[in-house]
Amino acid sequence: MATTRKSTAPSSDRRVRRTRLALARALIELAEERELSRIGVSDVAERAEVSRSAFYDHYGDVHELAEDACTAMIDELIESLPGPALDSADLVREAIESLTAFFGSLAGHAGLYHALLGAQGSARVAGHIRRRVAAVIHERLRQADAGAWPERVPHDVTAAFTAGALMGVATDWLERGCPRPPAEMAAITWPLLNAHYRVSEGGAAPARDVPPGAVPSEEGEH
Repeated sequence: MATTRKSTAPSSDRRVRRTRLALARALIELAEERELSRIGVSDVAERAEVSRSAFYDHYGDVHELAEDACTAMIDELIESLPGPALDSADLVREAIESLTAFFGSLAGHAGLYHALLGAQGSARVAGHIRRRVAAVIHERLRQADAGAWPERVPHDVTAAFTAGALMGVATDWLERGCPRPPAEMAAITWPLLNAHYRVSEGGAAPARDVPPGAVPSEEGEH
């Protein structure tokens, strides 16, 4: 794997940020038109309206740029992933909406995510996403555990298990061409995730089951 090249300009330099943003946008656009393996440095540089040398000032190759763009796109989205919802209908609704947004973002950039999360993808990206998801879930469990959630299973174990399950489902969905819409994936996935959360409560039954199609129509339909 190539190592990111350091720009001589300070990291706070607006030109550096603008160039990296332009390169990321160009790659995301191109990844929707063709497979990542068919995108070259010249393609990205031309679309971003920068020189090849400017590209190499920031990245060693297209794959490195793709990893950077992918992790940057998904980091903010991961922060909105849900924690345990107990039996609150409102919290269940919010959880499913968050998962719908998560799957929707994957579908919106399916070419890029499939290339990086599939069998021949990037271990760096897959590992980064899995660790970030686990960290967010762990924090959600910690916040929920105000004495009402006896820790029968350590939260870090529950978080890692749940993150792995979510990424497994998402990767399989991408590899099969996103056959179900994001809203349906969210409605199917949420009861499974919430069941994992509630293991920490000592094996209680999962929160209210939400069948596919029970997603609010305004947010759920695409």
